Amino acid sequence: MTFVNRTEEQVRIRKIINSSKSGFIVVYGRRRCGKSTLLKRVLNESDIYFMADQAESPQQIALLAQSIATRIPGFDQVRYPDWESLFNMLNNRLINPITLCLDEFPYLAKSAPKLPAIIQKLIDKGDNRFHLVICGSSQQLMQGLIIDSTAPLYGRADLILKIKPMKIPYLQEVLQCSAVEAVTEFSVWGGVPRYWELRQQETLFVDALKTHLFSSLGILIEEPLRLFIDDMRDTTQSYTILALIGNGVHRMSEIAARLEKPSTSLAGPLDRLIQLGYIERELPFGENPRNSKKSYYRISDPFLNFYFTYVLPNRSLIELDKGDVVMNQVVQRLSGYTSYWWEKLCRQAISGAEIDGYTFGLAQSWWGNVTKTERIEIDLIAESTDGKALIVGECKWTESENVARLLFELETKVQKLSFAQGKKIIPCLFLKNSPSDKPTKNIYLPNDIIRMLK
Repeated sequence: MTFVNRTEEQVRIRKIINSSKSGFIVVYGRRRCGKSTLLKRVLNESDIYFMADQAESPQQIALLAQSIATRIPGFDQVRYPDWESLFNMLNNRLINPITLCLDEFPYLAKSAPKLPAIIQKLIDKGDNRFHLVICGSSQQLMQGLIIDSTAPLYGRADLILKIKPMKIPYLQEVLQCSAVEAVTEFSVWGGVPRYWELRQQETLFVDALKTHLFSSLGILIEEPLRLFIDDMRDTTQSYTILALIGNGVHRMSEIAARLEKPSTSLAGPLDRLIQLGYIERELPFGENPRNSKKSYYRISDPFLNFYFTYVLPNRSLIELDKGDVVMNQVVQRLSGYTSYWWEKLCRQAISGAEIDGYTFGLAQSWWGNVTKTERIEIDLIAESTDGKALIVGECKWTESENVARLLFELETKVQKLSFAQGKKIIPCLFLKNSPSDKPTKNIYLPNDIIRMLK
């Protein structure tokens, strides 16, 4: 697959490893997001890249010594009793500075708990002849090793990079598809490069779904469990929470009731899933996150959302090789599913955008009662940074829409919002296809949204 994006990350890493002063770099993030590929891209031929596994510490030391021997002949002819002796010998044998990259570092720390303290000692000594890069997919462990104020390596890193999933413009670039197709593809594969690579193995979108997700032999059929094993002590509870959210259980009280647990016991697990980027807490526009009771919990990753909405509930049929039946039903409902991610992409694009001479803050949806008996929902609302204007929008993922009717309905809703009074209202429509009765401005199509997200 073509390497795209990560330009800023490459610049920052190269700035440190090309410096004469030894540097310490930490790279972490969810599995499959391209951390290892990024590091291999920036390392020089003289550098050393080592992928750890779950072997015992003496075996890991011996394997690393073999890797170093490809750059320093004979380095593996010595038996190193511990990590400190290996690092000291590396310093003694080096003539020119190099970079040592230890990938899947949590495996090393697990088999040698004293390793972070040994690295701390090396860094504090200040006379290393090599740059050190540590990388890991276990976000929880990496944060505990580096970001926790009680950890030995806290405050030692010259650069900490959290590698996040990529944005939709890069998916479109990789798949070479239309903007409408990109939105649909993104609603399933999300921003994870490895999933894009698997998608590219099949010509058709539906074939990729069948091969990788709706088959008992699919490579992604157990993917969420693999992710949770990296990051969760209690994989069962995390798996269950996402399964409930994926099936429409969005309030904390409802989740707690299904789990038969008090709501207070879920605050920690939900916060942990938010920190790891798996779920998000959604609030209506204008609500205070500290005391609002109107929040919904939603799966924030498109792939996981698709999996827990459509794959997990149908695992029994899939295991019976009835994946075609499931997939045909899913494809018929895909437009409705994609509409949620279209709304979310539109809100991301509007956040921070400049429209009609105003710069807008964070865009959110809004829902609530405007009278005792009337409840309304608005897909997108954002306030200008000067507080004078509101952009208010409806997002539709259908083949055709009556623009005049949509604008009338939107303006009718806005008149009922007390917080909109006295502000300039900028109505906008976000549509799948260009309408025949398109006004002159403030209609956004998939091409516009993807361009705004670059």
